[in-house]
Amino acid sequence: MSQFNIIDHNIQIAGFDAEINDLTELMDLIKSISAKNQCEDCVIQLLKADGIAGEKHVLQATSQALMAFNRNNNMAKDLGLEICVRASAQRQISRALKILGINEGKIGICAVTVDCDENIMYELGKILGGKNNKVLDANIDELKKLYNIADKEIKSAGNIENVLIERTALLSLAI
Repeated sequence: MSQFNIIDHNIQIAGFDAEINDLTELMDLIKSISAKNQCEDCVIQLLKADGIAGEKHVLQATSQALMAFNRNNNMAKDLGLEICVRASAQRQISRALKILGINEGKIGICAVTVDCDENIMYELGKILGGKNNKVLDANIDELKKLYNIADKEIKSAGNIENVLIERTALLSLAI
């Protein structure tokens, strides 16, 4: 797990190997954990790790989402969903959810929390399974296909994580 402080917000990011049998039950458990949290504005967002190019990618998306809410030019009404939209480099929520939305079965999950207790990842681990930050590592072939990224673009940006960081940042330019 990694912890950051950006724009006076505490952000935690961790990867998990999960097996989800019932998505509705999982969402109810997440809401319950969030409600029990000592921090009033705790946000928990789960993303499909296959669409993540690394920790910096998620951190950039989270930072952009927080800034969008501060400027009142967010695309989603919910900060967690805004993080998903930004990380997917999409403007449409439905497209973002197709790319980063979680589903049932064995899945790598990127958990992002904003302004939650220090022990939130421990609580998430109890329901998601074992922590595994390796699921956050970029799968270049998968990401190229998912985001339609050309080798030229990767070469120009330096690596695939930088490509997605750039695409995330570009969402802020013209809304």
